[in-house]
Amino acid sequence: MTSAQPVLDLIWAHWKTKTMLSALELGVFPALRTGPLAADALAEATGVHTRVAPDFFDALVALGLLEREDGRYANSPASAAYLDPAREEAYLGEGVMARNAGTADDLTAVLRTGTALGGARTGRDFYASLHRDATAVRAFQRDMTALSLDSAQAIAEAFPWREYRSLADIGTAEGALPTRVLLRHPHLTATGFDLPQARDGFRAYTEAHGLTDRQTFREGNFFEDDLPRADVLVLGHVLHNWGLPEKRLLLRKAHDALPPGGAVIVYETLIDDARRDNAVGLILSLIMHMEVPEGFDYTGADCAGWLREAGFTDVRVEHLAGPESMVVGVKGHAHD
Repeated sequence: MTSAQPVLDLIWAHWKTKTMLSALELGVFPALRTGPLAADALAEATGVHTRVAPDFFDALVALGLLEREDGRYANSPASAAYLDPAREEAYLGEGVMARNAGTADDLTAVLRTGTALGGARTGRDFYASLHRDATAVRAFQRDMTALSLDSAQAIAEAFPWREYRSLADIGTAEGALPTRVLLRHPHLTATGFDLPQARDGFRAYTEAHGLTDRQTFREGNFFEDDLPRADVLVLGHVLHNWGLPEKRLLLRKAHDALPPGGAVIVYETLIDDARRDNAVGLILSLIMHMEVPEGFDYTGADCAGWLREAGFTDVRVEHLAGPESMVVGVKGHAHD
């Protein structure tokens, strides 16, 4: 299977540029001219909302534009030399902003207000609006398939599927993840669980891959309905859409739905635990702040902690492909 990574790299390059442009517009680099500042002081100096400030400033660290030591931020040598307007003879920001005028307006607006674009008050509002339009639903499903294929293939290869007989993919979209797993492991059956509007796209994708005898669709709302029962539950690119209470609720529901010895797989573009290296994970969290009220991305350590709180054991984090990783937890037996 051809990897989507070269295309994704270009997409993320666009977002990296937007993040730098917002930093220039908000005056991050001159705010640090006289020395390091703690996050709250830097947020106050630049007008960045406290809800999004940690992801924004840490994204700038991961991009090599800021440095962070003991919770205080400072300009990197390159930013001090080329992105501070006081350095008139070497300042690159003016030309960059002139050539990219308006490119980062949406991101900058969210950084200032901490409020998602589009007027949705909750994540449920956002997805209810999306699912009113059949064309938008199919476009969303195809996007999710394209973004998930590399990780789906890695999960099909890396997870010990021989120990299990069934899986359920929660928020399945077209069903790219279970399809890749079933094609690799003929002994498995799968259920795709999603809102009713996803049914047609899922069925078409399943038929196209010759899996109608092993893969079925179950409609439902994962906040309102019980999750399907299976040996393995998968939540891919799901948790980052929601606030912390919803994240914890979904993991508790997954634990309830699994048999003893069953496993949950959570896969996302996880932020690295040090919040210094995976710029894509941090920028994706900024995108969640833009699009979905209360949504945010998180580290592998964060997710592992939530899984343990929900009752899972043998929790581990594994890299998948590109910037993505999975967190796996096992439901213990009664005597464990």
